[in-house]
Amino acid sequence: MITIHREGWRFLAKLTLLLILFIWVAVELGVDVTVASLGAATIFLAFLQFFRRPRRKPPYDSQTILSPADGRVVALETVFLPPPLGECIQISIFMSPFRVHINWVPISGEVVSCKYHPGEYLVAFHPKASERNERTSIIIRTEYGQHIGVRQIAGVLARRIKCYLDEGDWVEQGEELGFIKFGSRVDVLIPPGSQIEVKLDETVKGARTVLAVLPMPEDNANA
Repeated sequence: MITIHREGWRFLAKLTLLLILFIWVAVELGVDVTVASLGAATIFLAFLQFFRRPRRKPPYDSQTILSPADGRVVALETVFLPPPLGECIQISIFMSPFRVHINWVPISGEVVSCKYHPGEYLVAFHPKASERNERTSIIIRTEYGQHIGVRQIAGVLARRIKCYLDEGDWVEQGEELGFIKFGSRVDVLIPPGSQIEVKLDETVKGARTVLAVLPMPEDNANA
């Protein structure tokens, strides 16, 4: 079942008023009311699909990284970041304006860091978008002590990032992490040695597609 996300109600209410005004002005200018109404309905439905809220309940898996967003894999590379992440594999997912805009928690754990960074608005698939664009950076520590990073990145159209997490929260895989209005990009940062399950240009679904499987911690692997 698909419902409308809470982030869309205020926007859609304002849009409805504007479209009513649009129909009135169009009719006053001599446009047939049916034509004007169909045009307004098309515009409304186009924006309505931005705020879809599909219900997805993934099976819990302590070592599996699920995609945090619907979109396309545009980067798959090794990067070096400050501790606690350090060397990690970055998987970047581009969310077009026609995708669901919800972001989901990729793995269960404790939120040890959640920071907002002001910045630019380069196109979301730009190689430097992860460093220069406005973004929210989140680090989750799994039950085995592994650190996973998630970055919500603004783009040319997406200039409103919502993050629902706070430091100290315990989050469950598949619950809502946040929302990015009108498309953008989400990076996932995982430990080296993880088994990557996706490739460049692959289409992925949030809370559904497995991006990677984490290596088992040494103390558990030797148990």
